[in-house]
Amino acid sequence: MTHDPSDRHNDAAADKRADTEAQADSDHGATPAAATTPPLRRIRSFVTRAGRLSNAQQRALDELGPRFKLPYTGVPLDWEATFGRNAPRVLEIGFGMGTTTADIAAQRPGDDFLGIEVHEPGVGALLKLIGERQVNNIRVIQHDAVEVIEHMLAEDSVDGVHIFFPDPWHKARHHKRRLIQPPFVKLLASRLRAGGYLHLATDWQNYAEQMLDVLRAEPALTNASDEASGYAPRPDYRPVTKFERRGLRLGHGVWDLLFTKR
Repeated sequence: MTHDPSDRHNDAAADKRADTEAQADSDHGATPAAATTPPLRRIRSFVTRAGRLSNAQQRALDELGPRFKLPYTGVPLDWEATFGRNAPRVLEIGFGMGTTTADIAAQRPGDDFLGIEVHEPGVGALLKLIGERQVNNIRVIQHDAVEVIEHMLAEDSVDGVHIFFPDPWHKARHHKRRLIQPPFVKLLASRLRAGGYLHLATDWQNYAEQMLDVLRAEPALTNASDEASGYAPRPDYRPVTKFERRGLRLGHGVWDLLFTKR
């Protein structure tokens, strides 16, 4: 899930919930996976949080959910039937309140976007934006992203993946909960078509370094950046969020990573 950087890194309540859930995750074992993909050992990268829906978010869920929100089915998604066309397919994992997703989809009407988010207020917020902006090339699934990717996305079926500002789990004991780990990146690479891209962004330097190491180690991917640092300039299609802009004014860094499938 994407979070507001202003409160994400100091969320003591989330840390406490993470510690509570860590043992449950370790006891959970592996999640069943598609026959073509080795199962991932599941340590969740998110914590369960109760969030109150605003009236507008609830209304968007009620009115627009039937059209734009997809159920988790555990069977491969028929993109053409879902979107009514055959177009480039982009997966966005953890879209938070959906502003960036809606912005990019509006910029790229020729592409189809599937957003995955576990928290209902964010789903409601994105549906509200879809209605306000009349953006029709987005569909949403409210479910654990790993399970969606394993069971609802076929191999070599996606043209792009966006993961912007995932929770950095800044405490060392929680680094194992970070989303960007070698098995997960291997899973993503298996769903990308040849030439497809994986775009990550983070405002946490230690996580950026880990991301770069993990992506460089995945043999199916190659770095699209020719910068000596290995990081990429921010692509024009990724808007600068208000929290990112505030951080940049304060001298904080933001790192984009752009890799393509061989």
